[in-house]
Amino acid sequence: MSQILNADLHCHSVVSDGTLTPEALAERAARNGVELWSLTDHDEVGGQHRAAAAASAHGMKYLTGTEISVTFAGETVHIVGLGFDPDDAAVSEGLHDTRGGRGKRAQEMSDGLARVGIHGAYEGALRFVGNPELVSRTHFARFLVEQGHCKDTSEVFRKFLTEGKPGFVPHRWASLKDAVSWIKGAGGLAVIAHPARYRFTANEEYALFVEFKAHGGEAIEVVTGSHTPAEYEEYADKALEFDFAASRGSDFHSPGESHCDLGQLALLPGRLTPVWELLEHRLR
Repeated sequence: MSQILNADLHCHSVVSDGTLTPEALAERAARNGVELWSLTDHDEVGGQHRAAAAASAHGMKYLTGTEISVTFAGETVHIVGLGFDPDDAAVSEGLHDTRGGRGKRAQEMSDGLARVGIHGAYEGALRFVGNPELVSRTHFARFLVEQGHCKDTSEVFRKFLTEGKPGFVPHRWASLKDAVSWIKGAGGLAVIAHPARYRFTANEEYALFVEFKAHGGEAIEVVTGSHTPAEYEEYADKALEFDFAASRGSDFHSPGESHCDLGQLALLPGRLTPVWELLEHRLR
């Protein structure tokens, strides 16, 4: 496939945190000249079959996609998976656990509060939330105020729910190794999303690239909505340095708020290997 293909391999629908349906995104992408498309909802594959069908209806090639939240060196890093089997059990279970990390965290918060004499906090917090998978510190704070442990939620956070206090538990995303393993195990290819966005030192970024490659990661996004033209060149050089393929994607979320519309990105620098050259066998 051509180096100058108009590929958009990073965007989000209402299945995660976008505002358009997979079908509306496909229509918008096709209208903007996209030839190869992927929907990459956060930690979710629920829109994949809809997106693939809509892409076909509009004459676009399609790659399955997701964007997995990972913790690395204390930062949240996003790993895009492309061209994998969206019905793979390990992918589904891994993403479910990543989304559901709040529930596990909440149980640990409740255990911490119980150790200082506040019992039943998990069950109490659930009374303030509609979806148990979305339970948060705020719901615990409301329960503690209701029970008279503090006068307001601000006091709860100060006394119980900030770092070093009995009810504090940091959020844990997937590990880098797990994310890459899920994608590769399902026949896909792993990509580091928008690398310029992370607040890493040069040494931390180098460690990220080395570990990612060691786990089987094969590509980075070079041209993406949040990168500047200077960063296109910087990460083109990094792709060559680490022997990564290069991906291209708008990271489109909504017509009213995104840096770049679907299909409106600059082309990949010509000296790179486009990620789609490694995925021709996975095109739908």
